Amino acid sequence: MTENFVGPDGGVRCRWCGGAPEFLEYHDNEWGFPVDDDRRLFEKLCLESFQSGLSWRTILAKRENFRAAFENFEIDKVAGFNEEDVERLLQDEGIVRHRGKIEAVINNAKRAQELVKEQGSLATFFWGYEAKTDSGIEPQTVSTSEESVALSKALKKMGWKFVGPTTVYAFMQAMGLVNDHARACVSRAKVEQSRSRFQRP
Repeated sequence: MTENFVGPDGGVRCRWCGGAPEFLEYHDNEWGFPVDDDRRLFEKLCLESFQSGLSWRTILAKRENFRAAFENFEIDKVAGFNEEDVERLLQDEGIVRHRGKIEAVINNAKRAQELVKEQGSLATFFWGYEAKTDSGIEPQTVSTSEESVALSKALKKMGWKFVGPTTVYAFMQAMGLVNDHARACVSRAKVEQSRSRFQRP
């Protein structure tokens, strides 16, 4: 079962948020709440690609460093990065120094610009892949979904990199495209309420 972590307030939460002290605030205030801000969507997809093969704790602990290194993940600024920036980032001990992933972020910023031009916003495109609410799948028991596979395929076709179905599913969980909080978790109802009020782009 996933719903067996009891927080300091006595509330039951998803098991994973008991894995590290910094997870609690992230779980309670960010994870699963719907997002339509392009900068935040782009940042999260980039950070999920950096997480590939690593733990989310590693990435969350370095998140502010990543923001500083990548101009707060402003799409137009990152799209303008060049080889000098890649070399600079490879020397930055505050982030994950992986050439392929760094170059993927720059590439993906350029692809994001194209997508915004075509769709109007990243949010419009991403929310077209929102998970079905009646899937019947127990929360946090799968690492991909029909929608994450489809979104991954669409992004790859447009030239995005490091956006496999598992990476995309983690992005969808975090950005509210699916409510994957455990059924007994105190945040599940809050996220559902937020999703019901949320204006889809």
